Amino acid sequence: MTGPTPRAVLFDFSGTLFRFEARDEWFADLRDDTGAEFDRDRQADIIRRMVAPVGLPDGIVGDDRHAWESRDLDPALHRTGYLALLRAAGMSNADHANALYNRVLDPSSWVPFADTVAVLQKLSAAQVPVGIVSNIAFDLRKVLALQGVEDLVAAFALSYEVGAIKPDPRIFQAALDPLGVPADEVLMVGDSETADGGARALGCSFALVHDVPAAERPTALLDAVTSHGIRFRD
Repeated sequence: MTGPTPRAVLFDFSGTLFRFEARDEWFADLRDDTGAEFDRDRQADIIRRMVAPVGLPDGIVGDDRHAWESRDLDPALHRTGYLALLRAAGMSNADHANALYNRVLDPSSWVPFADTVAVLQKLSAAQVPVGIVSNIAFDLRKVLALQGVEDLVAAFALSYEVGAIKPDPRIFQAALDPLGVPADEVLMVGDSETADGGARALGCSFALVHDVPAAERPTALLDAVTSHGIRFRD
């Protein structure tokens, strides 16, 4: 660790605090354009594209391309962009595509990592304020509320509310302002070196965690904050 011990912590949401993990029953009644069921490999590929999209997916053009590129700034564009993604994956049936997309908006679809609740509780007890910075187009506060930890987060900087997308410094600043802590005394924790690591442009330190199945990452968040000098009482 270098620099001062952080006096506040910012977290990314998807792939950092929570993970969107598919369930078999989600695909039970869904069919592709040939009428075939989606096998496990195709299910996993679709969920991967939905959760960790990178760049412009093949087959998305015209107005759909605009919606995709602006999806995290507007809920309507987010739906349009993801329905285009599902069509490109072979799910042109609008009812089926909307049914799967709606899973993204369901708070119960998001699984906390093993130490998510614990790290938020420990930071609160240590009087270290927390903010969440997310490229997202729906209200993730409902996900936190389902786990009983919404009140442990002091600041939310959500792209569709702020009007900026990581790594734009404006979205990080939107979280820093209500915390009232200088950027060089703040740690950003996220699963993207490019997007979340953008906080370093303002002077924040950064800790990278990996987006893997929740059960495979038991202590990454706690390790990230303690490795930067934050200490908790037993």
